[in-house]
Amino acid sequence: MENNDLIEKLTKRNNLSDDELKSILETNKYDESLRINADKIRREIYGDKVFVRGLIEFSNYCKNNCYYCGIRRDNKNTIRYRLTKEQILNCCDEGYNLGFRTFVLQSGEDLFYTDEVICDIISEIRNKYQECAITLSIGEKSKKSYQSYFEAGANRYLLRHETSSQEHYSKLHPREMSLENRKKCLFNLKEIGYQVGSGFMVGSPFQTTENIIEDLRFLQELKPDMIGIGPYITHKETPFANSNNGSVELTLRLLSILRLLFPKVLLPSTTALGTLHPQGRELGLKAGANVLMPNLSPVDVRKKYNIYDNKICTGEEAAQCRNCLERRVLSAGYKIVTDRGDVKK
Repeated sequence: MENNDLIEKLTKRNNLSDDELKSILETNKYDESLRINADKIRREIYGDKVFVRGLIEFSNYCKNNCYYCGIRRDNKNTIRYRLTKEQILNCCDEGYNLGFRTFVLQSGEDLFYTDEVICDIISEIRNKYQECAITLSIGEKSKKSYQSYFEAGANRYLLRHETSSQEHYSKLHPREMSLENRKKCLFNLKEIGYQVGSGFMVGSPFQTTENIIEDLRFLQELKPDMIGIGPYITHKETPFANSNNGSVELTLRLLSILRLLFPKVLLPSTTALGTLHPQGRELGLKAGANVLMPNLSPVDVRKKYNIYDNKICTGEEAAQCRNCLERRVLSAGYKIVTDRGDVKK
């Protein structure tokens, strides 16, 4: 099939075969056409709006030992921290004054924060900022726990599946972790009524093109409201310290593919892109992304949430991050809006 025919088929959301997807994924000859079509679709649905979410990384303790993550349980060189409820609320106060209308509470899987503690924090934020969205990204929990967070006032939940291949999953995680449970959690969240986000690392160790195609097929099954992808970046204190980083080019290609496959999805241009390329986040927006997640965490803990090496924006105050992003977004041809930025239905 000719290049243009393949891109047209993808743009019209006719389901491509695995071989056709593989053809697009393994060559850059489609990139400009993909980008143009993806940007056209995002502008038809969301215009030139870019939604910002205020990220609060409130704990870097984690009970898990994922082989790729810098805050894994066995990394004894990480300086651990936990934010108090008051510190989290202060971050929300600052974020609200800067125009954020979504707060993302993210942590490792830290058992110190019981369901009661999490629900108390959510309730406080909900009572103070009733018009704002509250997003959680705190890992695998029971359906009962997810239900309690939802009833306390959480709207959204982010849980990357990371890989939908059992063989690949077993190379990235210790035996006690389960891909089946990760997928079960995602469907439980959808059933409860959350706006659900999933996604995967691009270029993680042992990943093949076939693995990525499996990820796309799983996302077609899940039908998430948000899809977060970013290039894999190594961390020196993990078993994959000597692995190569993921490809910026392939990540951008995938952002465009995702925009075409899921026209209404909320699609972040990630910090990982900005870490590997000076204009990575701007390029992500041009490839079809429409969400940015600047950091609202206190400056003195940002470097401690070191899931990968050389993470950017760890020394900037929240206002600096916000102003810097505004300039970057304008330079790319888009505009930041003060909006919850709910997914279009």
